[in-house]
Amino acid sequence: MQARRFVPQSMLSACRWADRDSKTEYNGFSTTFKQIKHRDLGVGTMSKPYLGLACMGACFFLWACASSAQQQSTKEKSEEEKVEQESQAPRLEVATFGGGCFWCVEAVFENMKGVKDVVSGYAGGRVANPTYKQICTGRTGHAEVCQIHFDPQEAPFEDLLEVFWKTHDPTTLNRQGADVGTQYRSVIFYHDDEQKKLAEEYKEKLDASGAFPSKIVTEISKLPEFYVAEDYHQDYYRNNPFGGYCASVVRPKVEKFKKVFADKVNESP
Repeated sequence: MQARRFVPQSMLSACRWADRDSKTEYNGFSTTFKQIKHRDLGVGTMSKPYLGLACMGACFFLWACASSAQQQSTKEKSEEEKVEQESQAPRLEVATFGGGCFWCVEAVFENMKGVKDVVSGYAGGRVANPTYKQICTGRTGHAEVCQIHFDPQEAPFEDLLEVFWKTHDPTTLNRQGADVGTQYRSVIFYHDDEQKKLAEEYKEKLDASGAFPSKIVTEISKLPEFYVAEDYHQDYYRNNPFGGYCASVVRPKVEKFKKVFADKVNESP
């Protein structure tokens, strides 16, 4: 069976034609068609088949123009909605912290409410594009750090500082537990003067309060070049929850964070 082709009703209506003085019934109406001459083009009387094709072509052209205009209008509307959504999206800020092995720092902050992304990497050294193998020698000067992308409306920078200082030992120089070396130093690389001011003030308050038995040795420096670590370091705890280091070192830090900062835990990280 031959499939029917869809033709808009308006095209069918516009292209109906008949002989002079003949009548035809269409949708219940009796219509008299007169002979149509194509004088404007100077070609005399146009025969019925060619006239029908001309009508069909003209109607198709008008339909195509209308369809194109509608598609353009839809595209413009979609672009306007995209711009509006982007303008309403929260403006994220970035904090860069080092507190020992970056697997630990990453795992803690990935569970914090208001944190949208955490990227592990290296900063503060003398070698460009360092590898993990080079970092582990302790001779490049880099620290293992994490860049934390956060929504300041949900998680102010001060809250990040509080979590940072309470989830590692900031009083041991170039060391966190069994991890020893300059790559494991406690450090805050500030991104602007406001972060610098808040970090220094918070550190002074902690020292003055006697929150720690020894003086805080956390380095506070301007952010140098940041190098993203190898892919297998990203989301390390999530991807290796039962690994030896993760089970014995990372997990206790995450559990401590969830216990101490219950109100700051993201329930669906």
